[in-house]
Amino acid sequence: MPGKPVGVSSARGRTDLGLSRLYTRRFLRNRLAVAGVVILVLLVLFGALGGLFTPYAHTDADFTALTQPPSAQHWFGTNQGGNDIYACAVHGLRRSLTIAVSVSVLTIIVAAVIGSGAAYFGGRVERVTLAVIHFLLIVPSFLILALVSHRLAGDWRVLIVVLTVFGWMSTARVIWSVSTSLRERDYVTAAEFMGVGPARIIVRHIIPNLGSLLIVNLTLGVVATVLSETALSFLGFGVQTPDVSLGTMLADGASTVTSAPWLFAFPAGLVVLLTVSMTFIGDGLRDALDPTSVTGSAGGRR
Repeated sequence: MPGKPVGVSSARGRTDLGLSRLYTRRFLRNRLAVAGVVILVLLVLFGALGGLFTPYAHTDADFTALTQPPSAQHWFGTNQGGNDIYACAVHGLRRSLTIAVSVSVLTIIVAAVIGSGAAYFGGRVERVTLAVIHFLLIVPSFLILALVSHRLAGDWRVLIVVLTVFGWMSTARVIWSVSTSLRERDYVTAAEFMGVGPARIIVRHIIPNLGSLLIVNLTLGVVATVLSETALSFLGFGVQTPDVSLGTMLADGASTVTSAPWLFAFPAGLVVLLTVSMTFIGDGLRDALDPTSVTGSAGGRR
């Protein structure tokens, strides 16, 4: 067999590898982005392995230590029910991360399919899709989320579904606006000429070329979901006891912020670290993947 296909494949592989190295170098030059990665890794390790360093589970109650400040026995103190705040923080961070990452991934998938599909098909499909998106954007989604979550007893799996259902519209509209130019590209025309079906064109030719946009929105979507889940749980519409999230911990600690500040300080610190780290990472990815970015080309010095 001729060696040309192997050569073409090798050249393409070298090009992809070169771009990956270029993007990595740009990202690593951004000190805040690197700091965000370090913080995120530490948070993930804390959520995944932190439970190994305490004999308590988040549901265990020590009735001899109610609302006790941090001590050698309870590193982060205890709450009104005697629950160990350290164990609750580990479980709450893990729960909040699970919800945030799941919602962000599902939202990006739904937004990418709907946004790129509307752009590719155009015409009536595009008009109807945009009309639905614009209608959903003006609906008071937070109230609907609160009502649905409350009626379904605050199950975190249900929370993932409702946050996804009401969270994809803005991203889909951005993807649609970018995809309108991609549908005119030569590789899309060539695929149509070869008889490739619309679904395959969208999945294989349009969505992959939105990679940088999807990655950045995926990262920043985690921040938005953490804030939404925290707000819902803080108001009593999100995760419900006996389960724990960072939002429920903030709600429990808000009423005792002056008399027992550790109940609020530790979950608040975790929320701040998580949102700040993901914001830094999202900014770093945007700068690294955008060739016109000043910070990306200049090394991301801030």
